[in-house]
Amino acid sequence: MSQPDPMASHLKIALIQLHAEVARPAANFARAASFVRRAAAHGAQLAVLPEYHLVGWDPASAAWRAAAREAARYLERYRELARELCVAIVPGTLLEEEEEADDDEGGGQGAAAAAVPRLANVAYFIGPDGALLARYVKKNLWHPERPHLVAPGPHPAHTAFDTPWGRMGLLVCWDLAFPEAFRELVAAPSALGGGRGGGARVIIVPAFWLASDGGDAGAAINPACERVFLDSVCVARAFENTCAVVLVNYVGRSQLAMPLQGALGRLDAAEGMSVVTVDFGVLDAAEDVYRVRRDMAQEGWHYARMQQVAGRGVGDEKTA
Repeated sequence: MSQPDPMASHLKIALIQLHAEVARPAANFARAASFVRRAAAHGAQLAVLPEYHLVGWDPASAAWRAAAREAARYLERYRELARELCVAIVPGTLLEEEEEADDDEGGGQGAAAAAVPRLANVAYFIGPDGALLARYVKKNLWHPERPHLVAPGPHPAHTAFDTPWGRMGLLVCWDLAFPEAFRELVAAPSALGGGRGGGARVIIVPAFWLASDGGDAGAAINPACERVFLDSVCVARAFENTCAVVLVNYVGRSQLAMPLQGALGRLDAAEGMSVVTVDFGVLDAAEDVYRVRRDMAQEGWHYARMQQVAGRGVGDEKTA
């Protein structure tokens, strides 16, 4: 397959919904790889999988926790697959053992320092040549995750990274609820030069979001509350940052959210795949209309402190 064109005006992305079997990484990987091959056959340049796609969610299971020891092996297999197909891959998230604590840093969520092993929820961006272009450890853990996982504190900041299609960012699931995370990715240092600005133009969000996450209280008010949440927030984040938001969920509502256009390629609750296209001209048009990035780049911008926070990640763009 041909190499990606860094000046390309479009990017084809495969949104892959995969219903993971708990603690069966080999079987889940086989299905995921099959989907990635199908995506490449459909002309996708980037394939995105859901959060926890190799292991599902069952933290009480010893097998689930043990699967973290296999993360490096599966990451390498995804890199090999990317090289073979010349397709970039975001392999959802991988459950990994953290080597050391961040106890002195403070501010993080998750298990106490005495918990063994310390597990983290990690997303990667693998380039079409198999190179690791970014690693992101989920910062905003969903409430049931916190007794079982660790998350970094406030530093380093969310950091955009370079890809063959421009600058992108990684977030995971509950990060969607925090507009500050998107702002840090968009207000990257390269965004400060005026014009349409730099920063992430495509933000990829693997998720494990369930219809039941609203609980009994949410369902009593609106049984579809989580669908409303996801559809509303994805499109809002796209408009307010003039960026593409790529949500790939375990069980429904996966979509490409674009400013001006809204949600594209949305999937229902079934396992499956949707191939969508990011038109960078639409992102340019949205910025020309709303001038969000221009305002952020202006001296004296009301929220300039966010630029300072984003700047703390400079120098290590491959680690967010």
